[in-house]
Amino acid sequence: MSKTDPRLSDYDRRMQASVDSLLRELSGIRAGRASANLLDPVKVDAYGSLMPLNQVGTVSVPEARLIIVQVWDKGLVKSVEKAIRDAGLGVDPAADGQNIRVPIPALNEQRRQELAKLAGKYAEDARINVRNVRRDGMEFLKKLEKDGDISEDEQHRLSADVQTLTDEHIKKVDEHLAAKQKDITVV
Repeated sequence: MSKTDPRLSDYDRRMQASVDSLLRELSGIRAGRASANLLDPVKVDAYGSLMPLNQVGTVSVPEARLIIVQVWDKGLVKSVEKAIRDAGLGVDPAADGQNIRVPIPALNEQRRQELAKLAGKYAEDARINVRNVRRDGMEFLKKLEKDGDISEDEQHRLSADVQTLTDEHIKKVDEHLAAKQKDITVV
């Protein structure tokens, strides 16, 4: 059996979703360089509801240490500036007409360590999610064998395939974590 086996493809998809979620979380950790993804968690109080920043303006990165947000509605400039400041990202936005300049300060060593620890926490959460999917798969296979739907040999073979999938996805998590930690610690 391979991961294209219909019985395993769902587990592969769920494990990959955990890895994809980790990548989204890691992209929000700033490593001293400007990234448009840094502002993804920012929600702006606009038109009576909380809206994602990318729905009220254009986010661009013209320089390595600067993010520019071009707000489409001039009346929302102050709301966008406040939302970025209050998002807890450690940045100090400044309005410049209809644009908001968000300079990205260099990271000090203590902040680098905090970010590396946070990345490690995100990776551990992803590993736990992958292992939970593995547990679900193993329980399902044991149930199939108990119900007589598959033989004991087939259950062992499929269990080994689920374990192989788990190992592959844990390895991806570890690789993404290592890359992010290297990115964070590079001065």
